[in-house]
Amino acid sequence: TWHLKKIPQIVSERTFSLDSPKFEAKTKLELNSVCGIECQRKLPVPRSSDLKDLLSYETVFENGTRTLTEVNVLGLVLDPAGNTTTRRSSRKKRQIYGTDSRFSIYDKRFMTNFPFNTAVKISTGCSGILISPKHVLTAAHCLHNGKDYVKGSKRLRVGLMKTKSRGNGRKRKGTKRNGMPSFQWTRVKSTHIPKGWFKGVSGDIALDYDYAVLELKRPHKRKYMELGISPTIKMMPGSMIHFSGFDNDRSGQLVYRFCSISDESNDLFYQYCDAEPGSTGSGIYLRLKEPNKKKWKRKIIAVYSGHQWVDVNGEQQDYNVAVRITPLKYAQICFWIHGNDENCTQG
Repeated sequence: TWHLKKIPQIVSERTFSLDSPKFEAKTKLELNSVCGIECQRKLPVPRSSDLKDLLSYETVFENGTRTLTEVNVLGLVLDPAGNTTTRRSSRKKRQIYGTDSRFSIYDKRFMTNFPFNTAVKISTGCSGILISPKHVLTAAHCLHNGKDYVKGSKRLRVGLMKTKSRGNGRKRKGTKRNGMPSFQWTRVKSTHIPKGWFKGVSGDIALDYDYAVLELKRPHKRKYMELGISPTIKMMPGSMIHFSGFDNDRSGQLVYRFCSISDESNDLFYQYCDAEPGSTGSGIYLRLKEPNKKKWKRKIIAVYSGHQWVDVNGEQQDYNVAVRITPLKYAQICFWIHGNDENCTQG
């Protein structure tokens, strides 16, 4: 069951103008020197003042201007347990683990209907997921390498899978006959990235804040996926998660997969869902029962951050890592969507 939780408030305090970014960074879909399982265990519990800094955020607009918004966090109860992890199992170094368990979705009835139609393609080479009529959730490193915005992010676009061709059955330019999806590309009006992403990149990269929200220039009219607060592994049916994205090795195809989670920390899931670059930024979702109802509902509980190398007991091991949507991150993303905290009191 989805359990309602009281959400801390993210309140905007002041906004500053910053210099325009250079937009010269290269997109890097696999990160090294990541603060992994062992490193996460040693991290101190962040203080309220730290969280205010980490959850302050940059906004980049389509004309290249940039602002920094400082925030305050109200009603937060800090977890004294710190960034603990639960260890389950270890696997070998590969992005496809054993038999490739990914499914390419060819049937347009599935591709263009919920939940698969919520998956979108980002013009920098990543995936994302629709979270409102005009917002997309993706990974921060698809847009920013920690020092500068990536080259393609100045004229950022989002590709939504087309539902049907117009005209008298004739093939329109840009559509494909072989069953692969074609995209309707929409310009991005603004991009929000938490300051925590910039903070963590100086030494070991902290993936905890590897998420971003894009506001589209024009709203879409399709069904989107709601946000949910990430439950612990024990509270998931079979510890299973699901996500769909556009893996590079299956060009033009929508690729769906599901798997169980191996380890978790307060902010991250470590799992072995088969995935290749291109699916980074996909929304990871679960289907649980609504409270006091018989209805089931899918909600996004994490953002797929990609295939990462992490230090475990002094050795480099690989995982496919996802950033969990905690109550704090829920509050921040909800604030970005609505522009206020009044709609974000329950998650």
